[in-house]
Amino acid sequence: MSQPAIDWYFDFISPYAYLQWQRLRREAPQLALKPKPVLFAGLLSHWDHKGPAEITPKRSWTYAHCLWIARRHDIPMQLPTAHPFNPLPLLRLALALDSTDEVVDRLFAYVWRQGLLPSDESAWQDLLDELLVEPADISTDAIKQTLHDNCEQAIEAGVFGVPTAVVNDQLFWGVDATDMLLAYLADDAFFRSEGYAKAHQLPAAVHRRK
Repeated sequence: MSQPAIDWYFDFISPYAYLQWQRLRREAPQLALKPKPVLFAGLLSHWDHKGPAEITPKRSWTYAHCLWIARRHDIPMQLPTAHPFNPLPLLRLALALDSTDEVVDRLFAYVWRQGLLPSDESAWQDLLDELLVEPADISTDAIKQTLHDNCEQAIEAGVFGVPTAVVNDQLFWGVDATDMLLAYLADDAFFRSEGYAKAHQLPAAVHRRK
């Protein structure tokens, strides 16, 4: 039985996206993943939410947690020289090269294995040369519009963070949901249970004042 197509929304700024990408590529290479670059900051703005790097004590926890996950799953990882950073050049570069698996692999490696950023001018130019891309190729109106459209599609699907896999209108957010996603794709009975259905219908008893 063929696997359903999976829209995989991600941003290179997210170490969790890197870690899930590595796990899925290694543990389930048969998956029909469709990588869809989105600007994480755009999702945060839409949902009026903060990213983990914007909450001071959560920042250091996030980096330590990611290094632990990498160690736990034997995934090579090197933190970049600064974080957060502007991921737009990476997102646009991925789109200019059709966001193929090989391209996504390479750009994740640039940040999370080599520890490099788009602002590292010499290294960035070397990457563009390696991929046979001119700087002008990633700043076209068409590329910018595609990134915008991806963000709009993500929001319409209910995506609020990265990485998020969307399959059959079901959302699986974060590296912690990797096993849950794989269980769903293996037709785990949990997803047909009454409890799972009720989890999506639970009412709120109180709302925090803004």
